[in-house]
Amino acid sequence: MTAAPPSPLPNAAPPVRAGVQSALQAHGESAAPLLEITWVLIVGGAVIFAGVVAVAAIAVFGPTRMRGALAQRRWIVGGGIVFPIVVLTALLVYTLQASAPLARPTASGALRVEVTGELWWWRVRYIDDSGAVLLETANEIHIPAGRPVELTLKSDNVIHSFWVPNLAGKLDMVPGHLNRLRLTADAPGVFRGQCAEYCGAQHARMAFYVVAQPAAEFARWLADQRRPAPNPTSPELALGQRLFLANRCGLCHTVRGTAAEGRLGPDLTHVGARAWLAAATVPNNEGTLAGWISDPQQIKPGARMPAYRVFSPDELRALAAWLASLRP
Repeated sequence: MTAAPPSPLPNAAPPVRAGVQSALQAHGESAAPLLEITWVLIVGGAVIFAGVVAVAAIAVFGPTRMRGALAQRRWIVGGGIVFPIVVLTALLVYTLQASAPLARPTASGALRVEVTGELWWWRVRYIDDSGAVLLETANEIHIPAGRPVELTLKSDNVIHSFWVPNLAGKLDMVPGHLNRLRLTADAPGVFRGQCAEYCGAQHARMAFYVVAQPAAEFARWLADQRRPAPNPTSPELALGQRLFLANRCGLCHTVRGTAAEGRLGPDLTHVGARAWLAAATVPNNEGTLAGWISDPQQIKPGARMPAYRVFSPDELRALAAWLASLRP
């Protein structure tokens, strides 16, 4: 048995039991039927291909008697008409039956999450039963293991495609249209997702993680995330907060508990608790935060974040340290 790799989100959840991003390792009720269909079609296609190659080999290299038999009407009608109709019809009926569970209505009590494809990151909002937004975060989707989740997928720019292959199939995010994807993680784990529709310069660096947690752990995470950002606890962190607000970073970003209420960029209220930065492009720490602030184009060319080269080294360290301290 292959050992499970370490979790890509340290201290966030137990390690996933197989490939971090693999359609061949199903860990949810939406992914399992797709994997079964995949294997049936692969095996069926391989058998058909092998049969066609065998007939072609006989027709070219076989004895004269066998080649003559292949030219008879029954072989032409049977192999060219009857066989494809029967096999393809059987595969179609099987596929429709096997995929029927994917069209079932979302079970009651499902967690509702709205995911918006941005350029090039993921805006994540948790929605309550009344339709109000409980909280907003970015690039990490935390869900309770074993509980159904309904994802509302949208885009305000170009077509993206939401795909976390271990848990569900891919589904497009089309501007002006809402799509819904249902998934359930069968056990705690960390699963990588990816935009699967070319969407521009940084399409390849538009990834995310789904963190499936035990119910009690998820409830704690949700409660923690709804809290405002912590107050600075040192002069360096206080300086970082002042620099953030004075340089009008709050025009694009929200940090709940401060005057920053921007909506263009990711919500940074608890950015320090996220394991990755820039949609899973680089690990999230003070060094990468400082690099991202000073010149994001070196990390992710084409990103909408402008470079800030106005800070002295001490100021840049203070600002990065304050952002890293923003955690529940």
